Amino acid sequence: MSHATPRSQRVRGRRTGLASLLAAATLLSQPALAVQRCSNETDQAVFEVEALKTELMVVATTCKGENEERYNNFVRRYQPALVVSNREVGQYFTRRYGRNGQRQQDIFITELANARSNDARALGSDFCTRNAGLFDEVMALQGLTDLPAYAATKNLLASGVTACPGGAAAPAAAAKTAAAHGSKRK
Repeated sequence: MSHATPRSQRVRGRRTGLASLLAAATLLSQPALAVQRCSNETDQAVFEVEALKTELMVVATTCKGENEERYNNFVRRYQPALVVSNREVGQYFTRRYGRNGQRQQDIFITELANARSNDARALGSDFCTRNAGLFDEVMALQGLTDLPAYAATKNLLASGVTACPGGAAAPAAAAKTAAAHGSKRK
């Protein structure tokens, strides 16, 4: 038999309601925790190709053997696309950071390589087994133009490095700044 008073029942009801509200808020906020995407699909594709190239490099250096030659074959086959992608990544960082663009690009590339290497270490001996097929898949693509779509399917930016660093939130920040300037004019 419960000796709960009406007051203790209300408090317990409020706690339950608050817990439910917090749980709902947590579930609704989950998309915000997802990997940020670039504000335009062209930039997003460039960063995904960069992540794929880095992943293949990590496979080659971690798994050794024939993977090193397979990486070289990948670079030779996709060299025109990789040159364009590298140039576009550089242009992104120059647009975003001006004179500091090259430094920021170097930081991004280092963080990307470190994130991919950390994932490899975390998988241990499973890493080579899981990723050896990447070379077969990428070399089976029909042409250079298939590389960005393939890279997008690999979700390689999800672990630790954001595409378009500092850029995905830029439209929201710009809107906030514009709103603040608009209120000053009144």
